[in-house]
Amino acid sequence: MSHRAWIRATLLLLLAGAPAHAGPHVPPWGVNLSYIDKSVKPGDDFYAFANGGWLKTAEIPADRSSSGSWLELGLRNDERLKSIIAELHGAKEPDAEARKLRDLYDAFMDTTQIEASGLEPARRDLDRIAAVKTLEDVARAFGNPAWRLDGPFWMFIGVDDKNPDAYIVQLAQSGIGLPDRDYYLKEDRALDSAREAYRTYLRQMLSLAGVKDVAARADAVYALERDIATASWPAADRREAEKIYNPMPFSALAKLAPGYPWSAHFESAGIPTRSPKGERRVVVMEKSAFPKLAQICKATPVATWRDYLTVQYLGAFADVLPKRIDDADFAMHGTALQGRARQLDRATRAARLVDRRMGEALGKLYVQAYFPADSKAKVQTLVQNLIRACREDLETSKWMASATRQKALEKLDKFTVKVGYPDRWRDYSNLQIDRSDLLASIRNANAFDWDRKRRRLDDKVDRSEWLISPPTVNAYYESTANEIVFPAGILQPPFFDPEADDAVNYGGIGCTIGHEISHGFDDQGSKYDGDGVLRMWWTEADRKGFEERTAALANQYNEYEPLPGLHVNGQLTLGENIADVAGVHLARKAYALSLHGMEAPVLDGYTGAQRFYLAYAQYWRAKMTDGFLRQRVMSNPHSPASYRVNGVVRNDDEWYAAFSDVKAGDRYYLPPERRIRLW
Repeated sequence: MSHRAWIRATLLLLLAGAPAHAGPHVPPWGVNLSYIDKSVKPGDDFYAFANGGWLKTAEIPADRSSSGSWLELGLRNDERLKSIIAELHGAKEPDAEARKLRDLYDAFMDTTQIEASGLEPARRDLDRIAAVKTLEDVARAFGNPAWRLDGPFWMFIGVDDKNPDAYIVQLAQSGIGLPDRDYYLKEDRALDSAREAYRTYLRQMLSLAGVKDVAARADAVYALERDIATASWPAADRREAEKIYNPMPFSALAKLAPGYPWSAHFESAGIPTRSPKGERRVVVMEKSAFPKLAQICKATPVATWRDYLTVQYLGAFADVLPKRIDDADFAMHGTALQGRARQLDRATRAARLVDRRMGEALGKLYVQAYFPADSKAKVQTLVQNLIRACREDLETSKWMASATRQKALEKLDKFTVKVGYPDRWRDYSNLQIDRSDLLASIRNANAFDWDRKRRRLDDKVDRSEWLISPPTVNAYYESTANEIVFPAGILQPPFFDPEADDAVNYGGIGCTIGHEISHGFDDQGSKYDGDGVLRMWWTEADRKGFEERTAALANQYNEYEPLPGLHVNGQLTLGENIADVAGVHLARKAYALSLHGMEAPVLDGYTGAQRFYLAYAQYWRAKMTDGFLRQRVMSNPHSPASYRVNGVVRNDDEWYAAFSDVKAGDRYYLPPERRIRLW
């Protein structure tokens, strides 16, 4: 995935026709019975069985690339964020942090000021790019913390995989404007259209910057990006934890990729090449790509780099620049790639911008208004039940040797669980927001975030930190911290409802909790021990057995074809597919444990087990444009929604028991010996 992307890419979907202020509780007990299509056999397509009524009538709104349950929650959260900001405008004496939230929102909403200013706020930056004369100047531009422009090498500060108490500078391949290297390299008619749209975009951006002879110069930028794509690793290879962990001193980096002026890049980023312990160590991710990328850097004329930087700059700041630039960027990334006909409304974009730039300040207000203590307590109970189910699985696993089992249990016991919001809020007092200069405020926010990370580079890792904001509709497992994190934003209806049937909560948010727990034991997370150290703790025989199981799962997903000629990449999606399969199993087991030996009631003719699986299937209710689906399949580690349901339940013995009419000959039926049982 691109290093501009989120930690764990989450598909946001919209429930067509549901207003953003829709009531929190889906009658009668948490599953929408009108969505169920009984003309579909569960074994032929359980996803369509649970959602067919909705799929027949749902439409994708013009300003979205998808519709479904995830965006239903996302829309409600958007409205909540806008409501919070509206209340700030009514406050008589807002504190400094509240004023910054309000001023940032207002500056984005003030399109009159943005249009009147034109490119003048960006003029100094564009002039600096136009004055670039050497490759050292190019490297300094890429290292500029206020710009954070994408280039062939993406620098960030992360946790050291083999010393998780320490931060380390990490470097990864990057630098392409299309979603994945295959967009440049693969022969495909749909990709031909995307490539032509991107060439048009390059010409537009250069023209908007006042560049002459845009056709030839845009072609040169495209050729440069294609060279970068050719040298880059495929997305699936970039998942392998041990392959992308290549620590070395700074001097070794300079020898590995000598065509690039690393000292200039580090100096611009404010990172000394020496640390308190001696020469600065860095982690190079796609090691074999770096010499090729450095050679491309050296061979490319500086004039082409100037044009590349110009496009990168305008694209990076498009949403805070005049409408002609914003529209050109949307025409490419919103319409050509994702099939959206129009932009989101300005107020929603403004609220999301504030969340991205001051997420914990806004999140503090969000949890006060929308995440009561009893919700947090109930989620914590769910989490503990899921962990208990996982422990029982590990204790009774028949294929695990005792040595591996003991290490796995130790890892589970060391899990950190974060629910709702941080215990300590981020301090934004040094962030400068200028109501009269939106672009300057965004540059300041870039520099503020980078400086916060840079200043602590040689300090001990802050384990209290959250990597996403409390209003975010997402969750994650962080391997170096061995922690699972569930922000308040995702702990809302329809995924979690304190008033809903327990089967539905376990089938919804419970499966997400199980998914994140399972990431600690997926094909990559399982390479880290309980302290977050990348090291092998399995016996050789157990690891081999585990990899045989997961390879069989990858092969299953390779067979799925969401668009004609486009198959799911089972290796790219393997970690998420493992977490889906194992997570549903854990949630189903945890639900059974929550019943304390009693039978679940039958509601509207559905047993507790059936309600659990229906809730899970409706959790992934989705429609998406072909363009967006293609982009996800080619670049995202998550499988499309229908396979996150059908690909999971067909491997689950309990699903067959719950829906006993699933028989051999049904499309998704798997005989018992072919079902993947991970634990």
